[in-house]
Amino acid sequence: MKVVILAGGKGTRLREETQFLPKPMVEIGGKPILWHIMKNYSHFGFNDFIICLGYKGEIIRDYFINYSKLNGDLKVTTASNVCEYLSPIEENWNITLVDTGAETQTGGRIKRIEKYIKDETFLATYGDGLSNVNIHKLIAFHLATKGMTTLTGVLSKSRFGEIEAETDGKILSFQEKSKTSWINGGFFVFEPSIFTLINGDYDPLETGLLTQLTALGRLNMYKHDDFWQCIDTYKEVLDMNHLWRLSQIPRSEKAPWRVW
Repeated sequence: MKVVILAGGKGTRLREETQFLPKPMVEIGGKPILWHIMKNYSHFGFNDFIICLGYKGEIIRDYFINYSKLNGDLKVTTASNVCEYLSPIEENWNITLVDTGAETQTGGRIKRIEKYIKDETFLATYGDGLSNVNIHKLIAFHLATKGMTTLTGVLSKSRFGEIEAETDGKILSFQEKSKTSWINGGFFVFEPSIFTLINGDYDPLETGLLTQLTALGRLNMYKHDDFWQCIDTYKEVLDMNHLWRLSQIPRSEKAPWRVW
């Protein structure tokens, strides 16, 4: 199965970083978020990627065009301008880079890569979410439920405390960030028949395709109650980098999204 990664958004809530980079290229532990996502899919045997480019897509193009130079030892002979690669690259990825437009919505980006999918079931996710979801179990669930799409549901804790009060204002209870609910965490499995339900560039995935599939009774949720984190703010970038640094200490546990 091919893996489609939505990497074209502007990431306006992370302007500290995305003023200069597309959000999937923001670094965690010295590597782009996009790299971490691809490493996880690769661990499960999926190495054929389609990356939907948009905002500052040329940076993602350059990264992969120069991947061997950026991620291995090399010897440069200046007189002849020849580079000799001295260390093998671990990743054996096939990457299709597709310009899906700077202003295209998420559903429209999926529609734009239809010609590279054809009639195959495919995987997809957002370029800013890290998780240790088991892709093999996700696919098995999708095949068993026989829907047109499966999304990975993750638990989201309320950002704010909840107050229960009487009409006169007397507080009866206060719970600090106690509520949780299932939300869309990405990590989709799509049947190719979904392409007929996407209208065009300005069709959002969430309020377009997924809403239609829900009405048709063809959207299912695979519940993942382990690690998941969408990286939307600078604080979340700092938090993920902190977790990565902790994982580099000898005899420490892996970063919680890392499955490889």
